Amino acid sequence: QVQLVESGGGSVQSGGSLTLSCAVTGSTSSRYFMAWFRQAPGKEREGVAAIAADGSTTYADSVKGRFTVSRDTAKNTVYLKMNSLKPEDTAVYYCAADSTLLSVVIGTVDPSIFEFWGQGTQVTVSS
Repeated sequence: QVQLVESGGGSVQSGGSLTLSCAVTGSTSSRYFMAWFRQAPGKEREGVAAIAADGSTTYADSVKGRFTVSRDTAKNTVYLKMNSLKPEDTAVYYCAADSTLLSVVIGTVDPSIFEFWGQGTQVTVSS
């Protein structure tokens, strides 16, 4: 059974940076289409960034140029490096994985199509 464990969340000021980690256990992360989602209070969960098994990446327009998703196969971990953070980036960030997806439009993808989810990590950006 695949398990995803996020870490790295916290509180930063506007303009700051954070790097989130998603450790994958029970399987090899490179076999999966991996994505980061976020959910702010009162809002729907939205896709932020994704990385396919072939290493190709995609980003939501709201984070393009500020966030970078990457994968370390040796550590079986996926990362989300977030720069130039804004108060509107405040949310619980979730890691997700799917064994059949090849590509998605991350900004509009239905989160329910992903098979596996982490527990989430809180990111708070103050102005």
